[in-house]
Order: sequence, then C-alpha cells, then structure tokens
Amino acid sequence: MKPVKPAVFHAAKKHKANRTVKSHSHSRLRHHYAEVEANYETGETTADELVEFAQTLKGIRYRYGSSNPEKGFDCSGFVSYVFTHFGISIPRSSSDFAPVKGIDIKEARFGDLILFTGTRSHNYRSAGHIGIVVSQPGEPLVFIHATSGDENGVTETAMNDRYQRRYIKTIRVFKEDPQAEEEETAPNTIEEAR
Repeated sequence: MKPVKPAVFHAAKKHKANRTVKSHSHSRLRHHYAEVEANYETGETTADELVEFAQTLKGIRYRYGSSNPEKGFDCSGFVSYVFTHFGISIPRSSSDFAPVKGIDIKEARFGDLILFTGTRSHNYRSAGHIGIVVSQPGEPLVFIHATSGDENGVTETAMNDRYQRRYIKTIRVFKEDPQAEEEETAPNTIEEAR
C-alpha cells in the first residue's frame, strides 16, 4: 500500500499550479468608463474654419510626442495644435477621450474627432490614434491626421479597411450651428410669420 501524502501538500501544489497559469495569461483587461457627453467650448469658431486651418498644415512631417509644427506632429499633437490655435480646450491624448460618448459614424461631419486603436494594440480597444473629420454626412468619410505610416506626416485619408478595423468612435465637438437652425425655422413668407 502506497503512503498517503498529507492534504496540506496537495493544497499547496494545486495553489502553485494555479499561480503558474495566471502568470502566463496574455489577455489584457479592458477598462470600463461611465460615458459622459462631449461638452467643448468652441466660441465663435466654426467647424469649417477649423478644418480649413488644419488643411494648411498638410505635409508637416511626423514626429512622436510633438505638437510643434516646426519639429513635426504626432497624431494627438496635431489635433491639439489645431484646436488650441482657436482657443478650444480638448484633451491632449487620444486615450483621454475614452469616457466621452460617441456619435453614429454615419453622422460624422466637418470638425468631428475620429478615434482608432494604435497600430500595436492587440486584445483590447484602447484609443491610440486620432484625426479630424473633413467630410460631410453622405460623403465618403475622410479625415486629416498626422501619421507615421507611408505618408509620414499630416495628410488626409479616406476611411479604408485598415482604419475600419481599428475604428473606435467619432466625437462631436461643434454643436449645431445656431444661425443655421434659425434660418431653418424662420418663416419664409409674411403669411407664415402671422
């Protein structure tokens, strides 16, 4: 008859095996945030003005960590520089937009922010790239951004399969234009005004 090992030894051995399995786990946890409404003060600046200015920066080279046009831009440095030029305060890093509620991508228009995972993201959907939408609803989606890819700088890119796979969300920065809303609701004739 074989000698029986004490129960304590079995428990310790089982615990050690569990610890080994846990230490070799490669999955990452996705952080869950309570979503908040985007609320940015844009003042008198219009989305058209912002996009027009952003487009003047096309061709500036890519430089990691920089928001200086003389040295180059990384993606969030470029977006931050464009918005800061108009005194609009937004987060500096694309990952800081995680708790901000997105809008339907089909409604994306001039001046909206568009977020993607970074190129090195694996099992979790963390923002690592950002751009500014330069198209209107109903048009093929195009955004301007600073990329370290083949263009190696500020460029406009159409939404393609590569970016579609990395897409996270679109964020509305500019509220509806109050003047345009007034024109839509203003009476067209004297009869309507009565």
